[in-house]
Amino acid sequence: MPQAILRTDRLLLIPLADRHLELEVRLDADPEVLRYIWGRARSRDEVVASHAQRMALAGVVDGLGYWMAFGSDSAVPGSAAPRNEEDGEFVGLMMLPPAHGPDQPDDPTITDLGYRLVRRYWRQGLASEASRVLLRYAFETVGQNRVIAQTMAVNRGSRGVMEKIGMRYVRTYFPSWDDPLPGADLGEVEYEMTRATWATNRTACR
Repeated sequence: MPQAILRTDRLLLIPLADRHLELEVRLDADPEVLRYIWGRARSRDEVVASHAQRMALAGVVDGLGYWMAFGSDSAVPGSAAPRNEEDGEFVGLMMLPPAHGPDQPDDPTITDLGYRLVRRYWRQGLASEASRVLLRYAFETVGQNRVIAQTMAVNRGSRGVMEKIGMRYVRTYFPSWDDPLPGADLGEVEYEMTRATWATNRTACR
């Protein structure tokens, strides 16, 4: 099953492809976007390597992978999702690969949720909007058992998205870093949504 093209009210999510590399380079050129991930902007060579890793991960579990999000010129309430990526503005990178990090379980039924937005689209509810459709896709289309999301404990913006979409705090853990970022002493946090919780929440909202 290939990755699906997904839509929300304001966003069009297109499976990541090689033609999107320059957008990834542009996204990672902003150090503020990577403040809680790398703590700096990334070089083109680094982004090229990450792109190759993402494309490889997208083939591990059918249907999972990475999406490029496109919105209207404003991507604000009242604006509809573009019909295709050529008509839209690049909003960010949405992630739903199999869990694969050193502090993540090795289980093909567990998925890692992530999001990285162009700074001009911050604080407009777009990460939450995209994440909700990715959760639905993970459970109802791909058939995953659990979706997790991880970030630095001090990253209140990302944690706010996790809480807003109904994910539950699971733990704080303390990885070993060669060059820790400011705030790393407070650890990393993990949130989750399980298939059972998703089904309960969907039933309760009917």
